[in-house]
Amino acid sequence: MNDFLQQVWLDNTVKDYLVILGVILFVLILKRFISRYFAGLLSRLINKHWKKVDRSSFINLIAQPLFFFLLVFIALVLLHRLKFPQQLNVEIYDFTLHKIFLSLGSLLLIYSFIRMLLRVIDFAAIILGRKAELTADQTDNQLIVFFKDFFKVIIVIIGILMVLSFSFGLDVQSFLTGLSIVGAAIALSLRESMENLIASFIIFFDKPFTTGDIVKVQAITGTIEKIGLRSTRIRTDQKTYVSVPNKQMVDTIVDNLSLRTQRKGELRLEAELSTTSEKLQKLIAGIKAILKNERIENAAVLLDAITGKSFMINGDYFTAPVTQDEFNSIKENVNLSVLRLMESLEIRMTGAASIVHVIGKQ
Repeated sequence: MNDFLQQVWLDNTVKDYLVILGVILFVLILKRFISRYFAGLLSRLINKHWKKVDRSSFINLIAQPLFFFLLVFIALVLLHRLKFPQQLNVEIYDFTLHKIFLSLGSLLLIYSFIRMLLRVIDFAAIILGRKAELTADQTDNQLIVFFKDFFKVIIVIIGILMVLSFSFGLDVQSFLTGLSIVGAAIALSLRESMENLIASFIIFFDKPFTTGDIVKVQAITGTIEKIGLRSTRIRTDQKTYVSVPNKQMVDTIVDNLSLRTQRKGELRLEAELSTTSEKLQKLIAGIKAILKNERIENAAVLLDAITGKSFMINGDYFTAPVTQDEFNSIKENVNLSVLRLMESLEIRMTGAASIVHVIGKQ
């Protein structure tokens, strides 16, 4: 048996192969325990500086990417003990097979590490989001979503630079210096994207609107659902989902309907010229009485103009910043009350149907 274990296959003994295979199988069998154990250690470390962390949620979110990282790390450490068989070390396009495997191994290790960091960012965003929900201000929720995406982009860029350095042997410093030479061309080609990114920072710090606000941008009216790095997502009143570039949200006039202090209703009446002044006075007084409503904060009604076709009576009234459904109900009640008042006073609107009698001569 000992002789068999000492046999050399592809420049390594059978014993070395079996030990490495056994360790990898052992890790795979106990993967659930190992991943949860290390995730628990990490959560306890976080708890020292960040109290009241949901330990079970953290373990469930981190366990799988953490185990994958540990498996890749352990496998690479063990395989590094083996000698790469010289008879298999063929050259492919000026690269030896040994170097290609090393590059793939480092690439896989960096990928698993970056993936684990992205999960940690997701967990931090969840915890901060729960705390932000305890406050009435939606700015915190908005900043959490923004910076979660921002830090993810930064980590992915760092991961790409690590791959270029460790997997492909590229001098990152020289690479970045080379990028600075063509930076002007890249900046010109990505000018619109950079403008949108800068506009997103302006939105966050200037705060013309936040997530959950109802806004009107040009012909679009809806609720802000998300403010991203490039665009702002709006759920319109037609229930469609519109993405508006952040630069446009900054450069154009944005009407934040959620910040209005009142809602305005209007009455525009045109009475026939046959209406007497006494009836007009009663109509105006009656409309003022209708608008003295507990849900209407202030109102004004007047005989605005006398034209060759009608008497024009205009009225404006303002309610508290109630919901759209509540405002529609108030508006409907006012219109119906005014209509009943005009019927009781026998006041006809201009353009109403009339009966014309034609008397012929005999």
